[in-house]
Amino acid sequence: MTGNRWWHVLFAAAMLLLATLALASDEFAGAGRLGVFVCLAVVSAAYVTIGWRALATGRFGVLFAVILIVMSAVAVSFNPTMATIQAIAFPMLWYVLIDTRRAIIGNVALALCVGVGYVVGLGVDAETIGRAATIEGISLVGSIALGLWFTRIATLSDERQVLIDQLTATQDQLAQLSRDAGVTSERERLAREIHDTVAQSLTGMVMLAQQARRNLDSGDLDAIGDELATLESSARDALVETRSLVAAAAPVELGAGVTAALERVAARFTRDTGIAVQLFVDLQLAVDPQLAGDVGSMDDAAPLPRDVEVVLLRSAQEGLTNVRKHASASEVTLDLRASHGDVCLTVSDNGSGFDPAAPSDGFGLPGMRDRVALAGGSLTITTAPGEGTSLLVALPVRAPASSIPEGSQR
Repeated sequence: MTGNRWWHVLFAAAMLLLATLALASDEFAGAGRLGVFVCLAVVSAAYVTIGWRALATGRFGVLFAVILIVMSAVAVSFNPTMATIQAIAFPMLWYVLIDTRRAIIGNVALALCVGVGYVVGLGVDAETIGRAATIEGISLVGSIALGLWFTRIATLSDERQVLIDQLTATQDQLAQLSRDAGVTSERERLAREIHDTVAQSLTGMVMLAQQARRNLDSGDLDAIGDELATLESSARDALVETRSLVAAAAPVELGAGVTAALERVAARFTRDTGIAVQLFVDLQLAVDPQLAGDVGSMDDAAPLPRDVEVVLLRSAQEGLTNVRKHASASEVTLDLRASHGDVCLTVSDNGSGFDPAAPSDGFGLPGMRDRVALAGGSLTITTAPGEGTSLLVALPVRAPASSIPEGSQR
C-alpha cells in the first residue's frame, strides 16, 4: 500500500472524523452509534483489502464502489450527520471507477442512496424529503462538475505527455540522422579528397615505376635517373597532400584559443609548402553593445565562443589548402579582426586567382560556405585571373551552438 499515499491519508482522516462525529452525537446514541461504527468498519476493511488496489490499478473498482455506496447510505440512515462521508466518497468514486460514464453513474447512485438514508434517519415527511433532495442535488451537481473538470485536465495531461514523448523520440531520431549524415558527408569528402590527390599521385608513381623497370631491362640508365627523380618528386607531393588531409581532419586543438591555433596552422603550412604566411590578429575592438554583457571585449580574458573559433580555424585551413592546390602563390595573409559584434577572418594570397563565374567541380569552397552558413555567417570571395584571391569569413559572435560540426569538414 505504498502508492496513492495521499488517498490513504485522506481516507484515514475521513474515517477518524466520522467516528468522532458519531461519538459526539448524543441524539443518535445506542443502536444508531453502533450501526455507524459497523458501517465505518466495513468500509475500512473494504479499503484495506480491495480499495487501495482499485485506486492503484482500477481492479475491483466496481465492487469497492458498491460497498462504499451501500455502507454510506446505511450509515446515514443510522445517523444523518454521516452524510459528511460524501466528501471523500464522491471523489473516490471518480478515481476507482476510471471510466467517466461509470463514475457519473456511481455519483448518481451515491447521491440517491445517501438521500434515501437521510430520509430514513430523520423520518419520511415533505420537509425532510425536500431538504434531502436539495442537499444531494447540489452535492451531485458539484461532484459531477468537478469530476468532469479533473477528468478533462487529466486527459489533456496524458495527451500532452504523449506528445512530449513523441517529440523527444523524434528529436533523438533527428539527432541520430544528423550524426549519420555528418559521418556520411565526411566519408564522401575524404573519398573525393583521396581520389583527387593521393590516389592520382600514387597512380602516377606506379606508372613511373613500371617505366623505370622497362628502362632497367633495356639498360637505359639515363632515363632511369630522370624517372627516379620524377618519382621522388611525386612521392614528396603525395606526402604533402597526405599531411594536408590529416591536418584538415584532425581534432580541433583550441586549448590556448584561436590565435594560437592559427599560428600553428600557419607555421605548419609554411614548413610543408615553403610559402610565407603573415598572421594579423586584432580582437580588442568593442562588440555590439547588446552583446557586450555576454562577450565583453573579446580579449584573452573573454575568448570567442568555441563554436565560432572552430569555424574560423576550419575556414583558415580550407583557405590555405586552396592556396596550396591552386594559387601558385608566394605569400599568404591571415587577418583576424572583431568589429560591430562580428569577427572576420580574411585569407588572401598573391597567386594566380581565378574567374569566380567559371563552373567548378571542386568541393572545398562550397563546403566552406556551408560551414560558415551553419554558423550564421557569410563567405565573400574576391578574385580575378592574375590578381590573387581573398576569402572573407564574417561570423556573429553569438553563433548557433547546436549546428556546427567540430570535427568534420565538407
